[in-house]
Amino acid sequence: MYPVHPIDYRYGTPEMKRIWNEDSKIKRMIRVEFALLKALSKEGYFEMDLKSVKKKMLKIKPEDVRRIEEEIKHDIMALVKAISNVLDEDEARWVHFGATSNDIIDTATATQLRDSLKIIESKIKRLVRLLSDKADEYRDVVCLGRTHGQAALPTTYGFRFALWASEIARHFVRLRQMAERLLVGQMSGAVGTQAAFGEKGIQIEAEVMRLLNLKPVIISSQIIPRDLYNEYIEFISNLSASLEKIATNLRVLQRAEVAEISERFGKKQVGSSTMPHKRNPIDSENICGIARVIRGFVEPQHQSSILWEERDLTNSSAERIILAEATVLVDHILTKMIKVISNLSLNKEVIKRNLEAQRGLNLSEAVMIAITKRGAGRQEAHEILRKASMKAYEEEKSLLDVLKEDGEVLRYLTLEELEDLLKPENYIGTASKRIDSVVEWIMKTIEN
Repeated sequence: MYPVHPIDYRYGTPEMKRIWNEDSKIKRMIRVEFALLKALSKEGYFEMDLKSVKKKMLKIKPEDVRRIEEEIKHDIMALVKAISNVLDEDEARWVHFGATSNDIIDTATATQLRDSLKIIESKIKRLVRLLSDKADEYRDVVCLGRTHGQAALPTTYGFRFALWASEIARHFVRLRQMAERLLVGQMSGAVGTQAAFGEKGIQIEAEVMRLLNLKPVIISSQIIPRDLYNEYIEFISNLSASLEKIATNLRVLQRAEVAEISERFGKKQVGSSTMPHKRNPIDSENICGIARVIRGFVEPQHQSSILWEERDLTNSSAERIILAEATVLVDHILTKMIKVISNLSLNKEVIKRNLEAQRGLNLSEAVMIAITKRGAGRQEAHEILRKASMKAYEEEKSLLDVLKEDGEVLRYLTLEELEDLLKPENYIGTASKRIDSVVEWIMKTIEN
């Protein structure tokens, strides 16, 4: 076989791909079938040596199931036949009793989602801690703030990291809330009424889920209601958007003419096949590209929730792709982002140089506010500073040099006061306090 999809050979972590590969899915479905046998036995349907049955079932190889499926063209009946083939006749007669295909498929999928969310949650926590640590480390690194890509007021790198940390931490909260709804299985029968189980249906379903460390769905038809999968893919999409937002900003700040930060670049790493000098932000770019693929799954998953009556099969083929790919890819870019943040370096000299290159123009608001406090009208003060700023641009002077010659400004402020107002470190407001608040909230949130 020749790999076709980049997930097979380029993207994704081994731990996440192990959860979503076909062998894992088949083994999980076998465990669901065994849990059903145990639940039926507990309810008095039969007596058998379940330890012996389990040993036999665990010996089934995924290729055995696939071989049968090639013949009969039905994956769950292939599973049932493979199980029956290794059991005695009296044991085999109870396999899949009362169940429908999606009882097995959806419940096995719930175990995949559960194990995937443990990995994603762990990595979100790690990323939040990294961002929070950076916020604290760089709290006093004053830098040029930018809006619309243009010079704005000063901010700090600590403030930027605190902003990103708070956003990723909210995804941690969302994950915990969503997991309560998402991690459910079913043993409902053909249309959800549990008719084959009779009055014992609710108890049998509850026992199967207990054995699998899941909760039973409140109600379902032949399949788990897909609004739950919609929410999961929306969560992954939202998380990917936040990761792309951070990666995009890191890319912008690595531009040659900005050069305030840089990703780690290996000693033997190659940036370009033709330009030997290149040091491209390839990890951040990789995150951005894959995040866009992940968000593309939102619409097909929503479409997959719109089914005829108790069910049809239009969701099945799409979800085999959507759930596996979206989960593997979001884990991939989470891992990438952890690597990027862990190895990120700041060039403080360039940060200071970029700030000073504005010649004080980005602090015009500070002077405007000071003049207003001294008695000028706010709009009047705005116009005074607007004119002074335009003059500074045109004459390529510093704002201080222009203001020193402005009689209207000197009516309100001394030269010494102007000099203090035009120091970036004096105009970052409550940045440090807000960083403290974010760090404190994050520690409470992710440790609970």
